[in-house]
Amino acid sequence: MVDYAIIGGTGIYEPDLLEDIEAFESENIYGRVKVNIGRYRKKRIAFLPRHGEGHSIPPHLINYRANIRALADLGVKKIISTSAVGSLREDFRPGDLALLDQFIDFTKARKNTFFEGTEGVLHVDMTEPYCQELSQALRENAGKNFLHFPTTYVCTEGPRFETPAEIRMFAKMGADVVGMTNVPEVILARELGMCYASIAIITNYAAGISRENLTHQEVIETMKNNILKVRDTIFRTIENIDNQQSCGCNFANAEAGNLGK
Repeated sequence: MVDYAIIGGTGIYEPDLLEDIEAFESENIYGRVKVNIGRYRKKRIAFLPRHGEGHSIPPHLINYRANIRALADLGVKKIISTSAVGSLREDFRPGDLALLDQFIDFTKARKNTFFEGTEGVLHVDMTEPYCQELSQALRENAGKNFLHFPTTYVCTEGPRFETPAEIRMFAKMGADVVGMTNVPEVILARELGMCYASIAIITNYAAGISRENLTHQEVIETMKNNILKVRDTIFRTIENIDNQQSCGCNFANAEAGNLGK
């Protein structure tokens, strides 16, 4: 069994620090998923690159359901993900890290639930979308790596960047950062009773705040310069947590079923 998983976002494609790595291919009703499984401090950890090998899958075409189902089938209880984001605030600077606390969903065409009738119905509670217990562990193990918290993330469909008008709207709604991948990933993990926390790496100021045109290369370069901070925080956290879920995330799907009866 594998208790822990790391989902690597843009710029994080390799399971650095893991030992005895084995490539594993999982197939479920949603699709086929490639996962690397290794060890760190005697703990088995699954590493899943969200965008596939060589960043081959754009955000709106990621098979989120297949990915999360594959991790659940491995026995994963706790997921730590990374996401590259744009900043909507002057004090959230490129190179900073932010720990996500809430999200606003502006995606348009993604399958965002496992429960479409055949498996019953589930109105999952998202009062605390990100596991508070796992998030607190990340804060405690961040060391000198400052994490902005709390942080509200707005998820857009992509793959285009947002317009300045959209960014102004998101800022007025209370969002701090913007990205394209955390939803529906966080929802699906909650539906399957897994703890999920996410570190966002601020790679640029969003459109209208940045004085330059936005480019994907800028995102990649900023990620390269800050990947060690992210990696150290994640692995230090995994080293110091256990596989017990005392937060209630594993009871999130207790009401799943035919709620009409």
